[in-house]
Amino acid sequence: METIRTCIILLFCGANLLAQTKQPIHLDKPFLQDYSIKYYLPADSKIQLKTAFADRNGVIKIHSSTGLMQPHNGRFLYPGEFRPDQSYRSLANKNINAIGIYENQFVLLEDQTVLSNAWAGTLLVKHELPQARLFAGGQNFDFLLADGSQIHYLKTAKTQWEGSVTNDSVREMRFQKSSNLFWILGAKTLYRFSPVTNVLEQQFAGVDFSSFDFSPDQQKIIIGTRDGYLKYDLKTQKQVGPMQQKLPCTEITAVQTIQDKVWFGTTRGAFALHKDGRFDYYQGERWLPGDVVIHIAEGPNQSVLILTEKGLGHLNFKRMTLHEKAVFFEEQVRTRHIRHGFNASLSGMDKGDLSTGYLSDSDNDGLWTSMYLGAEIFRYVVTKEPAALQNCRESLDAMERLYTVNPVPGFPARSFERSGMIEKLTDPERWQHATDPAWDWKSTTSSDEAIGHIFAFGTMAELITDPVLKKRAIVLIDTLMAHILKNDLYLIDYDGKPTTWGRWNPTYVNAFPTNVGDRKLNASNIIAMLQTAYHFTKKPKYKEKAFELLNQHGYFANLMRPMSQIGYAPADADEHSKKMSDAWNHSDDEMYFLGYWGLYHYAFNDTLKRHYKKAILDHWQAERPEKEGLWNIFTALTGTPTFDLKEAVWYLQEHPLDLIDWAIVNSQRQDIEPIPGNFRSQTLATVLPPDERPIQRHNANMFNLDRKNGNGTSEHSAGDIWLLPYWLGRYLGVIAGDKP
Repeated sequence: METIRTCIILLFCGANLLAQTKQPIHLDKPFLQDYSIKYYLPADSKIQLKTAFADRNGVIKIHSSTGLMQPHNGRFLYPGEFRPDQSYRSLANKNINAIGIYENQFVLLEDQTVLSNAWAGTLLVKHELPQARLFAGGQNFDFLLADGSQIHYLKTAKTQWEGSVTNDSVREMRFQKSSNLFWILGAKTLYRFSPVTNVLEQQFAGVDFSSFDFSPDQQKIIIGTRDGYLKYDLKTQKQVGPMQQKLPCTEITAVQTIQDKVWFGTTRGAFALHKDGRFDYYQGERWLPGDVVIHIAEGPNQSVLILTEKGLGHLNFKRMTLHEKAVFFEEQVRTRHIRHGFNASLSGMDKGDLSTGYLSDSDNDGLWTSMYLGAEIFRYVVTKEPAALQNCRESLDAMERLYTVNPVPGFPARSFERSGMIEKLTDPERWQHATDPAWDWKSTTSSDEAIGHIFAFGTMAELITDPVLKKRAIVLIDTLMAHILKNDLYLIDYDGKPTTWGRWNPTYVNAFPTNVGDRKLNASNIIAMLQTAYHFTKKPKYKEKAFELLNQHGYFANLMRPMSQIGYAPADADEHSKKMSDAWNHSDDEMYFLGYWGLYHYAFNDTLKRHYKKAILDHWQAERPEKEGLWNIFTALTGTPTFDLKEAVWYLQEHPLDLIDWAIVNSQRQDIEPIPGNFRSQTLATVLPPDERPIQRHNANMFNLDRKNGNGTSEHSAGDIWLLPYWLGRYLGVIAGDKP
């Protein structure tokens, strides 16, 4: 009864009450943002890297086939290299077989001694195992050494015990302080050695052991193998459960417990196991110089060192608020992604080298810039920062020029560039010479651009108080919509013909079967555009045309059609309809949600507004599996208290700082749940975090698993990808600032 009463109240009170609905708010508390600093070996290097460690001073040393090395001159997005470690000249003539950490200090193993430069150099213990390559330190400067099969125990500066493993070779050794026991892992056996009784005992047997460490609670041993990992219970002295194989990669090369996580190195990157069973997967050059992991160790300031065959990945975890992340991305956009005022990608890079890239043109320069402009408008409204307003001016300059660089009245070009560049630009056949011989412009503008323009101009006209900017935005709305109305709801190009996608005429729209998405999409977009034009110009022609479409041509039914009815065209449909519905087009989602700003905000009346809210929430329900940050935040504009704010924040927090298009491969993972092929191209039961999948814009499928081409060739702009959902959330009040 209460639910029915609430619905009746909403029906009569309309949008004002909807706007008062209490919505959740994310308090912007710091979270851990991960990023990688990479150090590469030269491509032709023959050096073999073995282990990497950091001491209590934050010094990092790498043991290699040529001796000790140190990372040099690396920072985020600017990879470093390796240099010989010359810090102690007295080590130059030493044959270093291994390095390690004991009591947070570097300890070295050479062919005659165990030594350290810490403790004033007093640690110098002679041994009798010249081929020793493994060691572990015990309670009181006692050490266990191994050369493969032979094991020596050193105490009070001399060999106290000698022994060997049976029919096996030692892979790793570790000391457990709580039990005062050394543990030794072979290729197929697990041993323990007591320094009290000098007894070596086999504890467990298996196959293809590769690496091991203790669980965070010290109650179990985690043993990595070439086909997963297993748990050995120290109390029961038995394996716990089956071999774990639902992993990002089962071929494990390294195991290391760091604080409350167990880290695994594999032949396809590294992953960390949380206490709740989740994995953080670090694969590809977004994170690591190479995929084959050799060694993992704790780094300075709670970081993680992941040594690969091609170099070192230094994973850092910085406490950061969403606002601080926004500040970082604002700088990324302004320093590397502004081309003539457009929000552009940096392309043509050589394996992530930012200095080798160029600002590229795009089919969607107007759309990506509209989304960035929207972000900066919301930013300015929230912060009143002069820089944000100046960014708005410069982006509007670029958008405005799209209408004047070409000779067609009211027609926006896709892009423009200086003349003499056509053969180097994207889709050169679409470029035309401008009247001004110094410039060229790109034709065939699509509906993507049109709805993006109206979104950006509408937000500027509504929210920016500067009278000049407000007037310019309204003029541009009127200019575009007058062109569309004059040309019977088509975008007419330089050749006098409609562009391929700029079509909202009922003859075109209603020719699609009712379950083909373009019928719903185009109806939704044109009504949003006409409502926006009427709202700001008050010209009756826009309102009249909108109601004509809604009432006489079925556009209301079109845009209200549930998403559950959208799918493949029927067998008897025309070929164009079949082509347009062969799969869900995620660019359509982008167009829908950008259009929802005008559809909902500028609805002609409260009755329509209630219906539009229903359509928006229906669409959002279909999109929920993607956990798409922008769609969830856009849904909040309806005032609904349920819009997956937690998932939107997850998107913003989990999105990587590195927006370079590194190759990413997830399709081989054993820890994901593939689902059968479907219309929406959803590949998994649960979407992967943004930092584990390829970098992509909002018009891409968030369930894309791989990117195998163009490794490190371009960097995307955060302007549309990240800043728009963040600043929209701030403007709507569902994301708080980082200061109370």
